Formats: sequence, C-alpha cells, structure tokens
Amino acid sequence: MSLETPEKIRHLQRKLYRKAKAEPAFRFYVLYDKICREDMLRHAYALARANAGSPGVDGVTFAKIEAEGAERWLAGLREELVSKTYRPQPVRRVMIPKPGGGERPLGIPTIRDRVVQTAAKLVLEPIFEADFEDGAYGYRPRRSGTDAIKEVHRLVCRGYTDVVDADLSKYFDTIPHSDLLTSVARRIVERHVLRLIKLWLKAPIEERDGDGKRHVSGGKSSTRGTPQGGVASPLLSVIYMNRFLKHWRLTGRGEAFRAHVISYADDFVILSRGHADEALAWTRSVMTKLGLTLNEAKTSLKDARTEPFDFLGYTFGPHRYRKDGHWYLGASPSKKSVQRIKTKIGDHLVNGNKEPWPVVCTQLNRLLRGWSGYFGYGTRLPAYRAVDNHVYDRVRAFLRKRHKVQGRGTQRFSDDIVFGKLGVLRLRRVHIGPPPRASR
Repeated sequence: MSLETPEKIRHLQRKLYRKAKAEPAFRFYVLYDKICREDMLRHAYALARANAGSPGVDGVTFAKIEAEGAERWLAGLREELVSKTYRPQPVRRVMIPKPGGGERPLGIPTIRDRVVQTAAKLVLEPIFEADFEDGAYGYRPRRSGTDAIKEVHRLVCRGYTDVVDADLSKYFDTIPHSDLLTSVARRIVERHVLRLIKLWLKAPIEERDGDGKRHVSGGKSSTRGTPQGGVASPLLSVIYMNRFLKHWRLTGRGEAFRAHVISYADDFVILSRGHADEALAWTRSVMTKLGLTLNEAKTSLKDARTEPFDFLGYTFGPHRYRKDGHWYLGASPSKKSVQRIKTKIGDHLVNGNKEPWPVVCTQLNRLLRGWSGYFGYGTRLPAYRAVDNHVYDRVRAFLRKRHKVQGRGTQRFSDDIVFGKLGVLRLRRVHIGPPPRASR
C-alpha cells in the first residue's frame, strides 16, 4: 500500500481547509461519511502499518490481519462504522522511562482503533489546521520541532531575552473532556463524529501488574485526559492548547508584554522584552481557567543574555566562540540530549548484542543519523565531538571484548579504523558549517 496521499483524499483535504480558512465561523456537518470511505480507511491502514507499533489489548498484529486478508478486515471495520456499531476497545497502558527520570504512561490502542483514528485525523486535521495560531508548531503538517527551535533562536537574537521557561503538569492526562469537546464542536457539528471522539476519550485503560493481573480504570467515569500514544491524541492536544494561544492573541498580550509564545504541544516558552514576570502571572491565571496546571518546580524566569534555558532538546542563551572567545546568543544541543544519545549508544553496544558487525554498524549509524538530523542546527560541533568520542570508546570496547583483544585495543581498533574501514559514522563530518550567532 502506498503512503502517498491519494489524489481524491488530497482534494477533499484541500477543500475542507479552504472552506475553514475562508469562513472562520463555519461549522462542518457532513463528515462522518468521509471517515467511512473505503479509500480513506485503506490509506489510514497503510499509514498505521508504516508506523508499526505494538498490538493493543486484543493482541492482533498487522501480520495476523494480513495473513487473514487485510481487505476483508477493512471491509468488516467499515461495516461497523457505517452501521454505527463500532466501539473502541480498551487502551493498553505501558510505562516508559522519562529522559529526566521517572516514568510516563503510554496508551496503545488496538490496530482497528488506530486505523479509525487515523481516518478521522485525515478528515478533521485540515479543518483545525486553518484555525491554529502561528506560534503552534507541534503535531502539525509541514511544521516541526526544528522550525520552533529556529524561531526561538531568531527571537532571542532580536532581543526577546526575558524568558518564561514553562512546563505544564501532566498535560495530556489533565485536558478536561467537556471543554475539549466544546472546542471541537466550535467547528464540527455532526453528532456521529463528536460521538467517535467522545468514545475515544472515554475508552477504558487496561494495565497488567507484575503478575499479569488485569486492571481496568477510566471508562465512562473519566472526565480528563487523552492517552499519549493514540493517533487522535496529538491533534486533540493541539486543539486544546490553541485556546490559550488564541486568547493570548485576542487579548493583545503580545503587544502588552512585548512578547511571543512558541509552543510545541504542551512544551512552550514565552519570549519577552522586559515583561516576563507579568506574562508568567497572566499565563498561570489563564491555565487555571483552562483546567491546567503549571509545574511550578520546572517553570522559571530567565534572562537569556546571561542564563541558558532549554527547549525541545536545545540550550539557548550565552555561548562562547572557541576561536576568539567572544560571546554570542546561540542554540546548541543540550547536555541532556547529548547524554541521552550516549545512553542509547551504550544500550546498543552491549556484550549481549551478537549480531554480525555490519548489522551492528548499520543500526548504530541509523541511530546517529537520526540524532544528528534533528540536532543539525546552531552550534553543534562541541556536542558532535562529545558523541564521536563516546562512540569511539564504546565501539572499541565492544570489538575488543568480541575479539578477545588484550589491553585497550587502540592499535587494532584505532580512530581511523573505526571511522574508516569499519564504517562508523563520524558526526563531525555531518553538515558542519559556521553557527548562526548574534553578538551580545
């Protein structure tokens, strides 16, 4: 199945977007039949298949679906939607480690539910995309975290150096259902579509304890949260966060605080010229009205001219140019981001990895390319150098133990051999150029 959006679906998306953009007050009322279309479900399945992922509570995998016939399976799912008998199954919850320590819950819907959510997203996203504020970058087509990083750096260099470094407490878990559905209903009238979204929000959460015992929570009694891991959740989270951004614009806060908000889902910063404390007080009040809470322990005010702050894996603020020692306002991969990639490299190059070296090297290079693809902006040479040094140390130790080489192995596995003959990617050779900078 092709991942390229079929022209018929693209035509529908363009039509919906243009209507929504031209008429900001228009409410859409014939959409459910679009979600149920055969071509829509087929493309949604292809997208879900490409994303792979673990099976949900029913244990059904893509391999099993295709062994029994994907077209037949899709026809059955479509029949459930058309007859209005479709009901989402419980969401399987697993806990995954957070980069800063602790764990966060990840909800894994079944494949059938992921396909229906993807079909709904294909139809609904163009409508809400027409409404989203310019400062929103997360989970939007043709926008990325890198775009947000570049904009933050641009604003800091333009003098917006009084920063509200904000953090929302458990944003995805605390979004109020009633207010979120109200936000959706400002654009979507059709009750069958609203019912679908409500069913996903109210889907029970299933967990297994260490003994494999099943625990179910949430369900119809749930009033908050949209599980991270669901296909519809990112779009719903941006829709709700857009309430804050839109209120900021309509009340003239940008002019009053001489400030800009840059948001990536629940991650956001406010960059001001002298009014960061007022912006924080206003934000705290508005978030309370929205049913959300700022994490006070992780929210702070910074002067980016003298204090660095982190956003989306980058550190912004004062940087020293190595060649002549002068200071500039820069952006570089954060220390935490460097440590995370080091940890992943170490997890890959463990003694228990018995794969042939070409396979090990290919997987390692894929990891490094993915990391450098995101961390390819700003002052990255010091971070690249630190990662290169770590890669060399770990590869040498890995191969020394595999081949039972005495000593440190620096002769047999020299720097030139590891990054040359053995084919390991050296990040310092990846798109290095002069860092963008602005003098302090």
